Amino acid sequence: MFIQRYYLECLSHASYMVADETTQQAVIIDPQRDIDHYVQDAQDKGYTIKYVILTHFHADFVAGHIELRDRVGAEIVMGRRAEAEFAHKAMRDGDAIELGRVRLQAMETPGHTPEGITILAFDLDESDCEPKAAFTGDTLFIGDVGRPDLLASIGVTADELAVMLYDSTHHKLMNLPDETLVYPAHGAGSMCGKALSDEAVSTIGEQKKYNYALQPMSQSEFVKLVEVDQPEAPGYFVHDAVLNRKERESLDQTMAGNLTALPLAKVLEMQSSGAQVVDTRDSIDFAGAHLSGAINVGIDGKYATWAGTVLKQDSPIIVIAKDDRLAESVMRLGRIGFDHVAGYLDGGMTSLAEYPEHLATVHRITAPAVYALYASPTVLDVRSEKEFATGHIPRSVNIPLNQLQDRIDEVPTQGPLVVHCQGGYRSSIACSLLLRHGAEDVRDLVGGYKAWVQSKLPVVEPAQI
Repeated sequence: MFIQRYYLECLSHASYMVADETTQQAVIIDPQRDIDHYVQDAQDKGYTIKYVILTHFHADFVAGHIELRDRVGAEIVMGRRAEAEFAHKAMRDGDAIELGRVRLQAMETPGHTPEGITILAFDLDESDCEPKAAFTGDTLFIGDVGRPDLLASIGVTADELAVMLYDSTHHKLMNLPDETLVYPAHGAGSMCGKALSDEAVSTIGEQKKYNYALQPMSQSEFVKLVEVDQPEAPGYFVHDAVLNRKERESLDQTMAGNLTALPLAKVLEMQSSGAQVVDTRDSIDFAGAHLSGAINVGIDGKYATWAGTVLKQDSPIIVIAKDDRLAESVMRLGRIGFDHVAGYLDGGMTSLAEYPEHLATVHRITAPAVYALYASPTVLDVRSEKEFATGHIPRSVNIPLNQLQDRIDEVPTQGPLVVHCQGGYRSSIACSLLLRHGAEDVRDLVGGYKAWVQSKLPVVEPAQI
């Protein structure tokens, strides 16, 4: 048995290739939408990708099942409860795919979603009754379990899913041999759980010992435990969960139309009609000069997650990026199903060289300068409520970035507004949103709260809150 893990840092997403090295047949489990690396690796090893398996309908990204079907002819495999527009092989408890001396067997493990399955991988040269590995999707993570509340808005309650999750983890997965390897679909940083580890692989035995959700407890205790303190899910999660059910265009097809060069005049015309302009350069370049009204979401960060949070799903998107990051900027929007990219600004920022009336800047200010210049600065903290509670700048106002556009009327308007997050990435997004909504004197705190603390300036500690 051959197992290869692929990890996408931007989305904290793990996918897998499993193959029989004798028959050279392979499957891809929970693929990302851009599939070139799976196809290339299979070609390099002489493998044929026969199946693509989705453990469930993912909410945080658009999976690459359609792409693998269309590119290499892979058959799509899902759990029996999956209701999809596309043809697929439906698997129930005990159903298996034989690759030769490798068997992939389905275990129905609903809870994160109703249709969730775990794939048990048997190396038949070692054992035909004890699995070597379990690909648990979003049912069981290393250190956590999948959150049961993401589908509450489309017909299944969080309590109903939590009960399913208890049965799947405590009565099914925990009955596997302790030596069974655990390969989940996400790691630390994912919003599909609240306490995920950054480890790549674990075992059932280790999770029984150290995973808080697998400790002995009643069903009611489990339900209360897994529902509390979950991070707020971005609005695009429902969009992606629905899109993963649909027969749709492949990423190659959408990219062909999205990479359209648009002259400045066309961009300005579309912008005035409601199109969104996203500038994917880093915060320093954006602050120096940008197209007025553009939203800054830097490509070197949690780009897809934050783009999906602050951009609308029903308005065209125009991209401004450095030439060597342009295709990547568009492709990574495609990973989360944001296929409504109308094109990109032809010539990038150089096209604005002779049009200063369309340029805007963001004033960047250091923590010592804020403290020296303002006796009582007006500070907007766009970190999460949990981060804010661990310590914050005195008298600062906390409006988390993912809530900012809905709570724009709560933003202080007296005097210069200093905006910060933890390190500077989110605050640049926030400044661009504030400017787009008509704010005038906005200042981005360089280095964020970390820089404020390192400068030994006054903070409100948790004990004082």
